[in-house]
Amino acid sequence: MDNQTKDLIQSHIDNNDVCLFMKGTPDAPQCGFSMAVSNMLKILEVNYKGINVLENQSLREGIKVFSDWPTIPQLYIKKEFVGGCDIVKEMYENGELKKVFDDKGIDYKK
Repeated sequence: MDNQTKDLIQSHIDNNDVCLFMKGTPDAPQCGFSMAVSNMLKILEVNYKGINVLENQSLREGIKVFSDWPTIPQLYIKKEFVGGCDIVKEMYENGELKKVFDDKGIDYKK
């Protein structure tokens, strides 16, 4: 991964409390897994930044290297990598995701 891509990824993570690297946009997800995570965040009314990895091939490959995680979407909360669709879904279903938002001071619909 080149430094420009790494800096771009780091900038998104640093400047957004909740950051979702996804295929497509929050309003038009282009993959079911990205849509699932995006919908969970929307249900909780979390303010988040969606980054469309399909717009930039180096970003799409770079985020996998950056996080050492092979799939997209990838959710970051307060600069911490949370996981992909399966992990976020499990956390959502068992209440852990709300606990993370509480612990990190992120507003959501309670």
